[in-house]
Amino acid sequence: MGIAVWMLYAADRLLDSRALTTAGGLDKGSRAEFQARHYFHRSHERRFRCGILAASIGLAVMLPQLSPQSIRLYLCLGTFLFGYFVIIHVNSTISGARVHRLPKELAVGVFFSAATFIPTVAGDPGLRRALMPGAILFAVLCSLNCLFIYRWEHPVPGPETNPATRVALRFLPLLAAIAAVMGAMLALIGRSVLWPIPAACSLAAILLLLLHRERHRFSAITLRAAADLCLLTPLLLLAC
Repeated sequence: MGIAVWMLYAADRLLDSRALTTAGGLDKGSRAEFQARHYFHRSHERRFRCGILAASIGLAVMLPQLSPQSIRLYLCLGTFLFGYFVIIHVNSTISGARVHRLPKELAVGVFFSAATFIPTVAGDPGLRRALMPGAILFAVLCSLNCLFIYRWEHPVPGPETNPATRVALRFLPLLAAIAAVMGAMLALIGRSVLWPIPAACSLAAILLLLLHRERHRFSAITLRAAADLCLLTPLLLLAC
């Protein structure tokens, strides 16, 4: 999964940064959309392409180790993900504008959470109902991670910001607080060994809130790295 996620991330950054080849023709607002990660991927595009190719080979070698049910579920998820990529990047190429008609920051949470829970659900379908609250909460947490990063990099949302993302950004601290409370409640009322999942999500949401409160003390790159570190809270609960 780590290899697959890195491939998707690198491919997404490379596709996003295509417009940098004609950056001189972009207006100031469009250029402001690009961050250091876009310039980095563009500068090392050949190396990233080679890395993606090598990762694809490694992924193909490991794929037979998955159960047939997991492969079927991943193929279904991959179909939706491919369609999402086409809608975002092909539409951007045709229109010549970096306008995402779908809420990218919100979609990331859904796709990543689904991919994370597929192996467990495929191995034990009986856990689907028990895992559903934790999976939804984890999807919310992943989206919050992306939304906080977007907020820090874009204090004032531009015209390219999706309307749904705009609404989420407006109530971002409240949404994170609700996620933290819901995670704590699910962990406290949990009657099975699954309680560490909502507990870790709750802790991560609290850390994101604290980071947002102290955001003026850090650079944008540091904030982005710290936001991802907030998602490592499950390491604290491995012994459970």
